[in-house]
Amino acid sequence: MVEQSNEIVKKNHTRPLQKRQTKKIDNKQTQNEENENVQMQEIKEKKYSSKLKITFLGGVGEIGKNMTAFEYNNEIIVVDAGLTFPDDDLPGVDIVIPDISYLIENKAKIKALILTHGHEDHIGAVPFFLQQINVPIYGSRLTLALVENKMKEHQNIKYRAIAVKPRNVLKIGSFSIEFIKVSHSIAGALALSITTPVGTVVHTGDFKIDYEPIDGEMTDLPRLGEIGRKGVNLLLCESTNVCRQGYSMSEKSVGRALDEIIKNHSENRIIVATFASNIHRMQQIMDIAEKYKRKIAFTGRSMVNVSEVAMKLGELSFNRENIIDIEKVDKYADNEVLIMTTGSQGEPMSALTRMAMGEFKSLKIRENDLVILSASPIPGNEKNVYNVINALYKLGADVIYDELADVHTSGHACQEELKLMHSLVKPKFFIPIHGEYRHLKTHKELAMRLGMEERNILLATIGMQVEMGTNSIKEGKLVKAGQRLVDGFGIGDMDSNVLRERKQLAEDGICVVCVNIDNVAGEVSGEPFIITRGVVYADEQESFVQDAKACIISSLKESDLRGVDPSVVRLSLKRNISNFIFRRTKRRPMILTIVTLD
Repeated sequence: MVEQSNEIVKKNHTRPLQKRQTKKIDNKQTQNEENENVQMQEIKEKKYSSKLKITFLGGVGEIGKNMTAFEYNNEIIVVDAGLTFPDDDLPGVDIVIPDISYLIENKAKIKALILTHGHEDHIGAVPFFLQQINVPIYGSRLTLALVENKMKEHQNIKYRAIAVKPRNVLKIGSFSIEFIKVSHSIAGALALSITTPVGTVVHTGDFKIDYEPIDGEMTDLPRLGEIGRKGVNLLLCESTNVCRQGYSMSEKSVGRALDEIIKNHSENRIIVATFASNIHRMQQIMDIAEKYKRKIAFTGRSMVNVSEVAMKLGELSFNRENIIDIEKVDKYADNEVLIMTTGSQGEPMSALTRMAMGEFKSLKIRENDLVILSASPIPGNEKNVYNVINALYKLGADVIYDELADVHTSGHACQEELKLMHSLVKPKFFIPIHGEYRHLKTHKELAMRLGMEERNILLATIGMQVEMGTNSIKEGKLVKAGQRLVDGFGIGDMDSNVLRERKQLAEDGICVVCVNIDNVAGEVSGEPFIITRGVVYADEQESFVQDAKACIISSLKESDLRGVDPSVVRLSLKRNISNFIFRRTKRRPMILTIVTLD
C-alpha cells in the first residue's frame, strides 16, 4: 500500500509541469488535475500522519525481562521476550516474565517476534509468549537453537523460526529490519536497524566493541556509520555498563589470563565455572585444555545443553576425543583433567554450589583442586557467590575469581564504547534502555555531554508508549504492563493471594486450630488441637499451646453452640486466636481453623 501511494504522488508531480508547456488550457481538465493534486496531498499527509508507537514492556528501569513493541498503524513487531530471576521478596517464584496483556489485546496486529541474541533476559519468556501469540520468530542460528532447546520443556507449541544473518534485510509490512553484527558475551548477537515510514530506529541489543573478537568478526562499525549518515531518528541503546569508564576488556585478554593461570597450576586438578551461554569463553578454555593435554568434562545441565547445541552448529570446535564424562574424572590424574561447570553466580542448585557443599555425587572437592570463577557476581548475587568461595576454601581448594585476576570481562559496552555508538549513529532522538533508573539517567547525561539536547531524550518506564513522528517524539499513553510470576506450571500476578500467603508464612509462620463441637449439647467435645510452625521457639512451645487452648475454650464458652453454623465459629476462633498470638508474640501468623460437628 505504501509503495502504491508513492507512485501516485510521483505521477502528480509531473502533470502540472507538462501543462505549463501547453498553450491551450482546458478548464475542466485543469480542475480535475487540481482535484487530483489535492487528493494526492491528502494521501501524502495521511501517510505520514501516523506515528510509530514504541511500547516498553520490559528492560527499562530494571536489568532483564527485555521486551519492546514497535507499532505502526495496524502492524506490530516485538523485539525480544526475556525473563528475570526473582528477588528474595518473591518466595517460591521460579522466574519473572513481562506482562504481555497489551500484546494479547492486539495479537491480530502482531507480525513477528525478533530476537537480538540468546541470553535468558532476551529469550527466556519466548515459550510463554508463543503460548498466547503464535507468530514467526527471527534470530541468528544459535539464538533459535537455544530457543528450540527451551521449547522442549513446553510441548505442543508449534512455531515457525527463521534464521537470519548479519546485513540480511527483512521486510514485514511497513517495517524493514536490517540485522547488524555486534560483539557480546554470546555468539550470534545482533543489533537492529528498523526503517519505518516515519524514520529509522536503531536498537543496539546488548553489545560491546571488542577489537580482538574470538570469532574474528567485530561489531559492524562501518555499517552502523553508513546507517547513521543516511539519518537515524531514534537510538535505543543498552545502558548496563554506562557507569563504567573506559572500554570493556577484550575476551582474548581473559583467554590469556586463563592460559597463564592454568600453565602455572600444572599439577592441580582445575575446575572452571563460567556462564554456559558464553561460548567464546568456553572455546578458549577448551583450546587451553587441549594445549596442556587435559581432558575436558562438562557438568551442570545448562552447560551440557548449550555445549551440545554449539557443537552441532559449529560454534564450538574441538577434538571430540578430548571430552570425557564427568563420572570418569577420577580415573585420570589431577593434571590430566579440566572440568567446566555452571554455578558462577552461586545458584543454590548449581553444580559448583553442590560441590562446595559436598553434595555433588560425581565430584568431591579436595586440597589439590584449583577453582576458577570466570565470571563476576551479578548485582544481588554477591552473598551467594562469596558463600560458595568460602565453602570451597574450607574444603581445601584454591580459588581464583575476578577480584584476584582478569578471569572475566563483561559483554556490555562501557562509556567510551557507548560514545562511539552515539557518534556513529548520530540520532535525532535517544531513549536509553536495558538498565535500572540510575543507568538510564547516567546514559542520558552521557548523551547530553556528546551534544544532544535534553528535550530530545526520553527516559522510559515499564508500560510507557512513546510516539515518534518524522521530526517529533513524545510520551504517549501508559499501557498495562509489569511482571508475571512463573511458579512451576502456574503463572500469577504480583498481588496474587499465593504470593501474599507465602510472604506471611515466611515472616510469621502458621497456626492450625482444630475444634470438635457437640452440636446438640452445645459444648466443646474433647480438647482443642493446636499445631504451630514458625510461631514460637521450642522452649516456649508447651506453655504457648496450653495458654492458647485455654483461650479457645474460654472464647467458645461465651457463645451458644447449639445448632451453630461452623463458619461462624471458625471466624470467631480465627479472630480470638489471632489476637492472643499477637499479644503473646507480636506476630501475625496465618491462622487456619477447622471446626467439626458431632
